[in-house]
Amino acid sequence: MVEVRYFAGAADASGCAKETFDLPEGSELAVLKDAVLARHGDALADVLRVSAYLIGDELTRDLSETFGDRVDILPPFAGG
Repeated sequence: MVEVRYFAGAADASGCAKETFDLPEGSELAVLKDAVLARHGDALADVLRVSAYLIGDELTRDLSETFGDRVDILPPFAGG
């Protein structure tokens, strides 16, 4: 199981702040992205296209990266 936390526009588009997916630990982010899109459809597609993913302390946009039990989805933030 992986816990996915959504922030800002990702939370708005998904309609939730967090949820879980039954995916094997060590899967690639591409697999998680596909699962998120399958659950939420096109509402989240544009947000995911520009989002970064936080795995532990590492921020990445590389969909070949693997993850453990939690991933944060971080769309671009504006403001200062």
